[in-house]
Amino acid sequence: MLDHVIIGQYVPGKSFVHRMDPRAKLICLMLFVVFLFISRHPFVLIGGLILTTTAFYYAKIPLRFYIKGMRFIVIIILFTFILHLFLTREGPAIFSTPIFTIYLGGVTQGGFMATRLLVLFIMASLLTLTTTPVALTDGLETLMKPLKKLGVPTHELAFMMSIALRFIPTLLDETAKIIKAQRARGANFTQGSLWNRLKAVIPIFIPLFVQSFKRAEDLATAMEARGYEGGEGRTKFRLLTWLKKDTYAVIVFALYALIVLIVKIGGGN
Repeated sequence: MLDHVIIGQYVPGKSFVHRMDPRAKLICLMLFVVFLFISRHPFVLIGGLILTTTAFYYAKIPLRFYIKGMRFIVIIILFTFILHLFLTREGPAIFSTPIFTIYLGGVTQGGFMATRLLVLFIMASLLTLTTTPVALTDGLETLMKPLKKLGVPTHELAFMMSIALRFIPTLLDETAKIIKAQRARGANFTQGSLWNRLKAVIPIFIPLFVQSFKRAEDLATAMEARGYEGGEGRTKFRLLTWLKKDTYAVIVFALYALIVLIVKIGGGN
């Protein structure tokens, strides 16, 4: 499962979404995430599904690659659906046993929340799948530039976020190697009591932390050797260019945000 986590990975390509300005992609994502959760009206979710499907189509990410990457998030989505299924007591009962009762409201709310999480994950992962870490850092730094007047180290924050995203696949790969090495030594992570399983995980986390600190130290040494001293006075090899297509994309997501507000003000959930 760890081999198929797609968060933090980048898939090279020349699609419409790949060629968009990272600032436009970040603005679109922020608008989408914020306004997707403002209202629970079905129309809002349908609009989110349409936007997500359109963005996925224009990103040209292989569907098989994406399905493999969904294995990890499906667990969270199913868990969310089951929680709403058994804890929501709204509407007529559609299935009843001496132990529990399932209501229609639980099915609808569970399906709504599960779909919303799925849409959110797809849209958020498209950002890293279609944007290089360098471009993502430049986009974040540019958008946070107004905060620099307040003394916020915008370059350092953007750089840390980019490094964190970049090292997610690396750390997952290290975790998979450690698990295989421990299994080769006779470790068992699936049998025994819960306490024994927790103790079996400890030999995974200790070498993982050691490797993480070692990689961080190697990265710091490499940055110092190249004369890195922060964002002050640094120039950029690749300059960001805002095109008409970026404006059109932002307008589309802004219209979605406006529609959500209208639905919310008009009495929608």
